[in-house]
Amino acid sequence: MQKKLTITVDEAVYDGLYRTIGARRISQFIESLVRPHVVEADLMAAYAEMAADEARESEADEWADALLPDVGDETR
Repeated sequence: MQKKLTITVDEAVYDGLYRTIGARRISQFIESLVRPHVVEADLMAAYAEMAADEARESEADEWADALLPDVGDETR
């Protein structure tokens, strides 16, 4: 559910947002910046969701396996 919020910003800030982000994207842009600071992340649920993505997991396994020979070649 979305809630409407009215905020006040300096005119230069608004002009920069409007010019850079676009009129119809300002709310989404501000939310993406603010969200990590005010909403607790449910890491366990996020990890479970990622693990359930079989295509992503397969690609990650291939990537990790491809790195193993590089690690074996390192000398101290």
